[in-house]
Amino acid sequence: MRIGIIIGRIGGVDGVALETEKWIDVLKKLGHEVFIMSGEFESWTMDYDHDYLFPALSFFSVEAEWGQRKAFYEPDKDPGPLLEHVESASNMIHDAMVKWVSDKKIEVLLSENASALPCHLSMGVAIKKLIKTTGLPIVTHDHDFHWERGERYVSAHPEINQYVDDNFPLLLPDVKHAVINTFGVETFKNRFNIDATLVPNVMDFNRIYGVPTPENQFFLKDLGITEDEIALLQVTRIVRRKGIETAISLIDKLDDKKLKLVITGNNNDDENKEYYNELIDQIHQLNLSSQIIFAADKVLDHKDLSDVYAHGRAATYFSTYEGFGNAFVETVLAKKPIFVNNYKPVYMQDIGNKGFETVMIEDGNLTPESVQQMSDIIYNPQRCLEIGEYNFEIGKKYFSYDVLEEKLSSLFKF
Repeated sequence: MRIGIIIGRIGGVDGVALETEKWIDVLKKLGHEVFIMSGEFESWTMDYDHDYLFPALSFFSVEAEWGQRKAFYEPDKDPGPLLEHVESASNMIHDAMVKWVSDKKIEVLLSENASALPCHLSMGVAIKKLIKTTGLPIVTHDHDFHWERGERYVSAHPEINQYVDDNFPLLLPDVKHAVINTFGVETFKNRFNIDATLVPNVMDFNRIYGVPTPENQFFLKDLGITEDEIALLQVTRIVRRKGIETAISLIDKLDDKKLKLVITGNNNDDENKEYYNELIDQIHQLNLSSQIIFAADKVLDHKDLSDVYAHGRAATYFSTYEGFGNAFVETVLAKKPIFVNNYKPVYMQDIGNKGFETVMIEDGNLTPESVQQMSDIIYNPQRCLEIGEYNFEIGKKYFSYDVLEEKLSSLFKF
């Protein structure tokens, strides 16, 4: 089939973009032809026969930014102009989508979180209008929902909250909903009496990943880490829910100047750098400035995160909340031990119950026992290798491309 994917941005390192790339790989393997309509193609070599850049779909477009600001951040007294703006912008986007669908002879649509999370109101509404106009079958890949984000998507205007509820997620007849965790399946059943399909996030367990190569041999040296020092990896963006302050506390408690924490992500998604500045304050107060390394600029110089994992001893992943937790499976793929917080609402019921060997903490609490367990692993390279191999086999069983292929074969039968 000719599958049309609608997504705000692709080619980046956020979970939605990364997982979409994997779906594209598998859909192509299954014989489908894939077309993409996106507001941004970040680190992506565009194929203009199949990739259509439509800037209005970007989360940083005027359409999206103004809508978010007036809906959730700086509401006006009268919500009327906002609703008019969303309707007008969604009509413009809808018209472009209709033309794209016609030009590319699209047979089925895939909405990548655009119909689940209202981070671009006009795009989500436009997709709904597109389905009503064309009658095309659609799969919505729903990563997370507005009610899971606290106050982020709550407006001061009841009319806006109702508008969000009416359009997110997409609840038209015959829509196929794919969710990334058990919590999503339960939510659809309890809220809407709809049976959603669980499609876990996956990794390609057949690729060589996280191994030393001539190209990455100087990665740690480039960060100022010497051969006799040990690197722990925090392979996430810098946003509050990642629990990076706990990883910094771990470095403090382990009290070894030869331990370095490498934080790979940038702070682009951290509002006003508020959380980043808190981490800087923490590092200063604990006198850890020589042991905490913000490596986003250096990571960009390498082809992918495989180079980062290649020379780390273990990974920290003390998130408080995740829709799934790509970095966990990625660490398993790289055959590195991982220290994890029992993040809500996913970890235990979707990942932790599979039998992985980890050191798990609750509520970001580094107990003396858990710190000792982590220390025992960090300073035992042979143990690290054993844990890596053991977890790899479990990951391959539950979170591989083979699992995704089976799920997508079923989802894209119309």
